[in-house]
Amino acid sequence: MTIAEQPATTTTHPLDPMTAEEVTAVRAALDEAGLLGENVRFTFVALEEPDRQAALAHRPGQDVDRRFRAVLLDLASGVSHDTVVSATRSTVDSARRLDPAVDGQPPIIDTEFELVEEIVNADERWTSALRKRGIDPATVRAAPLSAGVYDEPGERGKRIIRSLGFQQLHPADHPWAHPVDGLCAYIDLTHREVTRVIDHRELPVPQESGNFDDPEVTGPARTSLRPIEITQPEGPSFSVEGHRVRWENWDLRLGFNEREGLTLHQLSFHQRPVLHRASIAEMVVPYADPSPVRFWQNYFDCGEYMFARYTNSLELGCDCLGEIHYFDAVVADDFGRPRTIRNGICMHEEDYGVLWKHTDLFTGSQETRRQRRLVISFFTTVGNYDYGFYWYFYLDGTIQLECKATGITFTSAYPEEGHEHATQIAPGLGAPFHQHLFCARLDPAVDGQHNAVEEVEAERLPVSETNPRGNAFRAKRTRLSTEGQAARLADNSRARTWHIVNPGSQNRYGDNVSYVLHPEGQPVMLADESASVHARGTFATKHLWVTRYDPEQRYPAGDLVNQNPGGAGLPAWAAADRDIDGQDIVVWHTFGLTHFPRPEDWPIMPVDRAGFTLTPGGFFDRNPTLDVPRSTAADCHRE
Repeated sequence: MTIAEQPATTTTHPLDPMTAEEVTAVRAALDEAGLLGENVRFTFVALEEPDRQAALAHRPGQDVDRRFRAVLLDLASGVSHDTVVSATRSTVDSARRLDPAVDGQPPIIDTEFELVEEIVNADERWTSALRKRGIDPATVRAAPLSAGVYDEPGERGKRIIRSLGFQQLHPADHPWAHPVDGLCAYIDLTHREVTRVIDHRELPVPQESGNFDDPEVTGPARTSLRPIEITQPEGPSFSVEGHRVRWENWDLRLGFNEREGLTLHQLSFHQRPVLHRASIAEMVVPYADPSPVRFWQNYFDCGEYMFARYTNSLELGCDCLGEIHYFDAVVADDFGRPRTIRNGICMHEEDYGVLWKHTDLFTGSQETRRQRRLVISFFTTVGNYDYGFYWYFYLDGTIQLECKATGITFTSAYPEEGHEHATQIAPGLGAPFHQHLFCARLDPAVDGQHNAVEEVEAERLPVSETNPRGNAFRAKRTRLSTEGQAARLADNSRARTWHIVNPGSQNRYGDNVSYVLHPEGQPVMLADESASVHARGTFATKHLWVTRYDPEQRYPAGDLVNQNPGGAGLPAWAAADRDIDGQDIVVWHTFGLTHFPRPEDWPIMPVDRAGFTLTPGGFFDRNPTLDVPRSTAADCHRE
């Protein structure tokens, strides 16, 4: 079968996720164009989504030109290309050779991870440093980590990673319990050589087991937990058509790519548009240990590692409970071959307690309605950490995102004299302080495409003729009119929220309809303004950014994050200071965790949570859930 004869796609909508056939077609087109070879690997392949106008203009049955972005890396030379390929037409539409010193490097891939132990174990400085500690190099697992950008001689334009070591005492042993601290290797991936070994300090390797799956560590399993069964005898309330989901007045499309993971498209409620697109577009994990072997630790999990490549296959009864609908996810491996992640996305509905309730003093009425929500989620594992992303949709029009962080906290040695930047979580074992900072990209369409953002906060009023007793306060409302003005911090002391309004759509009271972004208001990036990670992750220094919609402006730290010198993405776009008042806009929200690890986080961390909520604010004229039926008599048990 020739390329022209081979079916490249069976998709019918321009926002449908990438298929296995399309990955194969993209690879074939690049091969035909002479851009592949023995040493070329795929570092990124994802749908090149049509812009908002084109997606909205699509009608069922229309032809769809499916275009994909593929970033290629020649392992032998370090040369990389950023390409756009049509799987529909089997053509390469564009191919640009990247300048890594200016553009940054392509993401780090599995093929390179697999080389690291071989590279470090071939270096005499590394093996000698281990042997003088009495450690057999064959027992040490190398942890390949992104290098960031620092003033290291000879690194500009080179493809660099850094590696720390962790001892594995037997094949089932979790090496995170045994960091070989005070030692670090700098590695040139293209030349496959160690460029520098920093042997700063010999610290004892912690010996206590961290094997959370070993009965000798956990003790006997408890027997007191009785089964919980969640059933829907009549089936779920949602319907699925391809990747379009309808549930209780919600209508939306699901997408997926290896950089952002789950993406949501064309969300509407009661047939009124709310969001054109929503995703987690970046996350950065900056660490606080300033030691010579760890000062560089900060990871951009989306942009440097394409973290959704490592999406888990979810299992009923373990990851998801209830009446579940699964979606598979397709990614491309390093060779440009399709890989299907079975059950990568989980969808179900769940009870969520009381929706509204009242027992009336005067009428004697007693009314209760129960809330439920639609849950759409995926989980991915990036090295030691596991992240779950849960989008919730509620009966009253609320949207919520909850990010769940679990897995194994990154470890260090904990010296006898103590550690100002780490917690001791086991004898001689430390967990450095760090942050998990996520950036949500929200492309709003509140009752239409032209929106604006108003900052609303509580304002205390002084005693005056109109406030003689001093009890008054009001909602202060400020329209954010330009991109520069809209780089904002949350302030929980003022109950600060941001209202995404439509100036051209009013409710029956004459107020602009809106959706309200409720931030959790936790700290933004704590690194100093002079720090490299501050320059590269400037998006994480503000809770809110608002920019004019531009289909090329997709990622808050820029397109190529790995070894990017900084300044790309949101700070560059916001510097244009474009008008955002009643325009086609994008809202970017930074949120996350500042993690001072505790002993209870070891040897495996219970879920910690971060997120945000979007609620209707004058979007409706009254409570939109008055039509939720009473629970049946069988549901309301009375003793």
